[in-house]
Amino acid sequence: MKNGKNPSRRQKIAIKEAGFNPDNWLVCKALDDRLELIHRLTSTTKIIYL
Repeated sequence: MKNGKNPSRRQKIAIKEAGFNPDNWLVCKALDDRLELIHRLTSTTKIIYL
């Protein structure tokens, strides 16, 4: 598994709009159409489409 990075301000807004707490999620992959997230504690993955 790749190491996640802290989300930028724009990414935090997108995570919040998707209904997740941006403090608990790290960005694994940031593409033009989606964000791949990893939870800080449980290591579960989610994909958010922008």
